[in-house]
Order: sequence, then structure tokens, then C-alpha cells
Amino acid sequence: MTRALLPAAVLVGLVLGWELLVRAAGIPAYTLPAPSLVLQTLAANFGSLAGSWWYTLKITVGALLLACAGGGLIAAVFALSPTLERGFFPVAVVLQVTPIVAVAPLILIYVDSTTSALLLCAWIVAFFPILSNTVIGLRAAEPNLRDLFRLYRASPWQRLALLRLPSALPYFMAGLKVSGGLSLIGAVTAEMVAGAAGRETGLASRILEASFRTETPKMFAALALLVATGVLIHAGMNLLSRWALGPWHASESSRPD
Repeated sequence: MTRALLPAAVLVGLVLGWELLVRAAGIPAYTLPAPSLVLQTLAANFGSLAGSWWYTLKITVGALLLACAGGGLIAAVFALSPTLERGFFPVAVVLQVTPIVAVAPLILIYVDSTTSALLLCAWIVAFFPILSNTVIGLRAAEPNLRDLFRLYRASPWQRLALLRLPSALPYFMAGLKVSGGLSLIGAVTAEMVAGAAGRETGLASRILEASFRTETPKMFAALALLVATGVLIHAGMNLLSRWALGPWHASESSRPD
């Protein structure tokens, strides 16, 4: 229980310190708003921010699901065909190392729908960790078990389904934890580059609008929603990992409570 309460206590202490610093130093709200003012602003503008938050969340979750499906399937194809892996894995590396802020304007030119363009940008950011980790996991099967499968003349599909995929699951979950946060970062970054405006926009647009009007408390309110979303995604990935790996893998079964 003490370990579970420690992060919450640290967070509360930091917020209280922030509040006291602003009040004691008399820092103006347009420079650094106090947490109490941020909460008031969030409550007052929650109607407009909630719609933008939902839009950002849809882009984030959609990109993460596509990254899971695409990264997992392509990694399985690479496991079945080393030739395809040697030929196409460098393409995935190129996508990973190219800054999304440089690619997003081009995607916005070629894709008519802004939503589809943002989804594609977020997918590019979230895709590679799942692919890379899964490929490594598929290679990490126990050598003795690989020899046993060959001895019993198991087909490549049987080796993939019964040996390599189970061994890759912990690596896949590790990549999923990284991609969860990256999908949110990709969605926000792409929208800021796009400079989207209107009703169908996310929290990034709300932050940009507030910055243009020097509404610093509103910027912090939108940022607080983004931070809360990222924390919830991370917590959800941890729960999923514990559910999938806890009964049998040491990375979760030996984790301290």
C-alpha cells in the first residue's frame, strides 16, 4: 500500500509546491497560472475541451490499434521470410528516423482528409517500436525448443504459432507500452504542424488557439487533459501486460506490488 501511495504523494507534493510558489512569488497568471486556476479554467471550458479531447483520443487509439495490427503482422511475415525482412526492414527504419514534423506537411498534401492524415502521422510514430520489439522477440525463441520443433518436423507455421509467437509476446508488450505514448505524441505533433482549426479538431488546436490569445491558463488546462490521457494509456498498457504475462512470465509475475 505504501508503494502504491508514494507516486500519488509525490505528485500532490509537487502540485502544492507549484501552488505555493505562484502565490508567494506573485507570478501573474499569463506567465504561470496556479494549479487551482488551471482547474477552474478546465471546469469552465470543459464543454469545448471535452470534444477536442475526444477527437485526440480517437486519433491516438486508432493509430495505436493500426500500429499493433501492422507491426505484429509484418513482424510475423518477416519471421517466415528472412529475405523480406532484409529487404523491407530498412524501409521501416527510414520511417522511424524521419522526423514527423518534416513528413506531416507532405502527408497533408497527399491525403484529402485531415483526420486520415493525422491518423497516418500518429501511426508512423507508433509503428516502429512494436515492429522492432516483435521481430526481436520472434528471434528470441529458446534454441533447444527450436531444435525440438525441427526434430519433430514442425512446419514454419507451426513453429511460428506454437513457439515463436509465445516467446515474442513479452517483447510485443514492451513495444506496446512505448507505442502507447508515442501515438499520443504523434497525434498532437501532427495536428500542431497541420494548424487545423474548426469543430473537428483536437487538444493541440485548443493549445495553439489559447497561445495566440495569450490564454495561458487555458493552455495549461488542455495540457492537463493531454497529460492525464498519457498517464491513463500507460496505466492501461501496464494492466494489459500484467493480464497477458502475469501468470507465466517473470517480467510481471516477479514485479513488486
